[in-house]
Amino acid sequence: MKSVVDADGQERWIMKYLLLLHSPSGAPVDQASQEYADTFAAYAEANAAMAAAGVLLDCAPLQPVASATTVRVRGGRTLVTDGPAAEIKEQVGGYTLLECADLDEALKWASTIPAASSGWVEIRPVVPVSMPA
Repeated sequence: MKSVVDADGQERWIMKYLLLLHSPSGAPVDQASQEYADTFAAYAEANAAMAAAGVLLDCAPLQPVASATTVRVRGGRTLVTDGPAAEIKEQVGGYTLLECADLDEALKWASTIPAASSGWVEIRPVVPVSMPA
């Protein structure tokens, strides 16, 4: 985790937030449609604004839930199942990883993501851990 010094000379920590982009399940939008082009443009605009503000670390859409593979280890045995871990009507369709001063800033950016209008955006603070060298 890194820190910055604000205008008042106070040190504050910068947190990472993972935004999970949820949408109702259903048929994917036709990639040749105007709706798809408009949605893609809205995501590009939101991502460009976050990048310009220096908060965007990474983002990407996910393959459809049908492409998921679930791994469980029980009794020392690895079990691999095709499909998601749980059958639900809503699906995580993508993610955005931000580095923000606080939850309020993450909320501000989450509201600019198109998934917030058609589905919802779940914001999860990332627990900082030290990785071995």
